[in-house]
Amino acid sequence: MKDKFAATLFTVRDELKSAGIGPVFQEIAEMGYAGIQLSGLPPGYDQDDVAYHLKKNGVATAGMHVSFDRLTNELDLVRQEAKKYGTTDVFCPYLPESLRKESGYREVKKALNGVAKAAPELRIGYHNHAFEFETQVEGMDALSYLLEPREDNAILAEIDVFWVAKGGHDPLSYVEPYKGRMPVIHLKDMTADEDRTFAEVGEGIIDFPPLLQWGERHGIEWYVVEQDVCKMAPMDSLRLSLSNLHRYADALQEQKQKK
Repeated sequence: MKDKFAATLFTVRDELKSAGIGPVFQEIAEMGYAGIQLSGLPPGYDQDDVAYHLKKNGVATAGMHVSFDRLTNELDLVRQEAKKYGTTDVFCPYLPESLRKESGYREVKKALNGVAKAAPELRIGYHNHAFEFETQVEGMDALSYLLEPREDNAILAEIDVFWVAKGGHDPLSYVEPYKGRMPVIHLKDMTADEDRTFAEVGEGIIDFPPLLQWGERHGIEWYVVEQDVCKMAPMDSLRLSLSNLHRYADALQEQKQKK
């Protein structure tokens, strides 16, 4: 399982601007992360530089986050970029407020299925926040509508467990319909105080071992750590989350061996 733990660059977006791609990738690799998800790269980043430092540091690409605008207007360029990084997983990470309504979600679902059809070599998915739970489409919350597990829907899940909890749902129950349809999951914890804000994995109230067990049974290829805002230095947050994930992985492996 430890070879499936990855960090998303959105957590260290400021460090990428100040320290640069090479040093950031090196530090993440030296922590012990097996993969890096490409998200939050600085404006005007050099794709060849990104590809070079991924290879140099021996880390895999745990998918890419690509805006809805780029997916629908620059698909050929996105396909070329994904090939350069050696990934087939491309996720829409966010939606502008103008699309956060019933008609907008219908448009997004149709468009992302169109992208999947036009780029069959890619796996197209969607990463949630909590705003999707504020809108109903065809009798279900908008996230369930977008990710509906049907043969005629090519949109794969990239469930963010924090945002599911923030939206008032139990993460383990919510991921159940996406067996075999979620290659990547986002892990971050939630504080126990009244703020219910971001916390390092294992430092809050979300129960991660059952989610890891579910993932191992149902096709998770990357467990991606993300923390939108960190109280400590972001690199230290990533390090603490990985340490706790390794502790969980060791405990689960020990349980498995005893059976």
